[in-house]
Amino acid sequence: MKFFKSTHEYSYEWNLVSAAQWQKYPNDECPHVSHVDVLNRQLDPKTGVLTTERLITVDQNIPTIIKKILGSTSTQYVREISIIDPQKKTLTMRSINLTLCNLLSVEETIVYHEHPDDKTKTQFTQQAAIKAGSLVSGWSSVLEEFSLRRFKQNADVGRAGFNKVLERFVVMAEAKE
Repeated sequence: MKFFKSTHEYSYEWNLVSAAQWQKYPNDECPHVSHVDVLNRQLDPKTGVLTTERLITVDQNIPTIIKKILGSTSTQYVREISIIDPQKKTLTMRSINLTLCNLLSVEETIVYHEHPDDKTKTQFTQQAAIKAGSLVSGWSSVLEEFSLRRFKQNADVGRAGFNKVLERFVVMAEAKE
C-alpha cells in the first residue's frame, strides 16, 4: 500500500473556497474529468449539513498494454461523497474508484477547513491510500508505485486548475459586492 498526503493554504475565506469547489469542473487544466453527475443530495434542516453523492467520469491516459491485459478502456468512474458543514466550516470529500477496483483501489480524502488562526484563510489537506488487489500480487509494488506517481501528477494538475477556478470565482464575487 502506498500513501499520499498534501497540504495547501488558500488566502481566501472558507465560504469562498468551499463555494468555488463546486465550480471546479469543467476546467481547462483538468480535461481528464469529462463529467460530474450528482446522484443524491441531502440537507439536514437542523444542522445545515449538506451531503452530496457524485459520480465522476474520468478519461485516464492508461498505457495501451495495460488496457489490453485488463480488457479495460481509458474511461474510469469515481464515486465521491462530500459533506459540507457550514457551522464547523468544513468541506470533506471522500472518493473511491469504481472501475477496476478489484485490481487497484484508490481512496482519497480532501478536507477544506477554516484556518484556526486566520479566518481569512482556508487550509486544504489531500490524502490517498493506493492498494493493489490480490489478483496482481506479483506486480503490486510496481502498480502501486506507478499509480502513486500518476496520482501526484493529477493532484498537482487538479490544484492548479482549482486555483484558476478560484481566481475567477473571487473576481465574480467581488464584482457582485
